[in-house]
Amino acid sequence: PRAGGGRGSQSLWQIKYFGERVPLYGGPKHTNRGGEAVVCAMSASASTSQMSSALAIMRRMPPNKIEQNLSGLINLLPEQTDELLQRVDQPLEEATCPRTGRRFLLCDYNRDGDSYRSPWSNEYDPPLSDGFTPTDSLRAMEVDANTLYDSYREQYYEGGVSSVYLWDLDTGFAGCFLVKKTVQGHAFVSDGGWDSIHVVEVTEKGDGKATYKLTSTLMLTMGVQKASVGDSNLSGCMTKQKELTLPVTEVKPHIVNIGSMIEDMEIDMRSNMDNLYIQKTREIVNSMRRVTGAPKQGQNFTANLNAAVAAHGASRKVDG
Repeated sequence: PRAGGGRGSQSLWQIKYFGERVPLYGGPKHTNRGGEAVVCAMSASASTSQMSSALAIMRRMPPNKIEQNLSGLINLLPEQTDELLQRVDQPLEEATCPRTGRRFLLCDYNRDGDSYRSPWSNEYDPPLSDGFTPTDSLRAMEVDANTLYDSYREQYYEGGVSSVYLWDLDTGFAGCFLVKKTVQGHAFVSDGGWDSIHVVEVTEKGDGKATYKLTSTLMLTMGVQKASVGDSNLSGCMTKQKELTLPVTEVKPHIVNIGSMIEDMEIDMRSNMDNLYIQKTREIVNSMRRVTGAPKQGQNFTANLNAAVAAHGASRKVDG
């Protein structure tokens, strides 16, 4: 399926297991002529090295400038455009479904060429007659997932936009669960955004159980423009992975199992973002410069200082 990349952007790779790319056709092409096989292998090795370097650069760039930095890398490595667009998570964009009037999120998982599929109507905008759509049974699950995830978003985020996209795999199915919320003109944050991207692969075991492999990415941006603090920006990106094998029953179908995993993952990532990164930043800044004045001189400090001065004076020789 074209769920992992739109038409015109298909490469020899697909997303499999925690975001790893696996060659669809067995890797570098080998022919009966040894020289051509060596050239193909060398070309593939150079391409892999370029991709690794590009991803290493993106990990070290400011998260609030992902689009700008990614555009620069694509200009440098135009032959790696497809892979870079698949491997680098970008802030989500919104669109409005022409049929239902409801907002939905745009990503590689609902794109086919220049068209995007709405999860509410299952139609592409701009219209596309032969665009990828899930099977009837999977589409029914996708409708339920969007309804439940929309309620989840409203309870936890109190606003924003959510979308769910599902597609078939040989051993089960996969899905992408998205949430985006932006804040502007807030009392403390002038411009901010939260993007959650959860990609899950479901492998059905056939014994009433299924294995769920979840990769979650959280992108957070907070910009502050106030006279008291000046212009500042705090941005971060976090990716975590989790795998569970759970029973599938009428009480706990796939959607319930996936929803519970996503809920636990978001709570954990939200806690880590606050307690680890934000608190650590505050600790480092405070270690550089105290907010208050000089340290207070308590009784113990004064007594120790007087004793040291007296001992030093007693040890000095009197001039004769």
